[in-house]
Amino acid sequence: MKKLLSLLLLFLLVACAAPQARFDADYDAATSAERGDLVFYAMSLIDTPYRFGGQGEEVGFDCSGYVGHVFRHELNIALPRTSREISQVGTPLHPSELRPGDLVFYNTLGRPFSHVGIYIGENKFVHSPKSGDRVRVEKMEYRYWQTRYNGARRIY
Repeated sequence: MKKLLSLLLLFLLVACAAPQARFDADYDAATSAERGDLVFYAMSLIDTPYRFGGQGEEVGFDCSGYVGHVFRHELNIALPRTSREISQVGTPLHPSELRPGDLVFYNTLGRPFSHVGIYIGENKFVHSPKSGDRVRVEKMEYRYWQTRYNGARRIY
């Protein structure tokens, strides 16, 4: 039930964001549809367990395995294996430029770009956080995430 409610909320979020996208020349309808599909699939994996080195929903994901799985599944894009390597591909973004489907990076292990998640809109991202936890949504304005933010990238 929780997963269904999350997916319904995501659908409403993407649907409400679509009209705004029409006024942004860099955010056309095809990209909007692809981003919506990517975010919808990413959200469908909520509650999948964290597993260090994990790259599949059957066994679980670490953060970069989760992001890589979503991009491979939805866009047939193969990303590098680690969050640090992923932080080197795509186009860097200012936080004001974030769109659903962009990647956000954090320093969670005392080194830059040690964590990655997928931005879903409304200053939130979805990620696979740590051992003993599950894929979940976070608010970027929480102090923990604000103090560890390393930047964002657009892959497509």
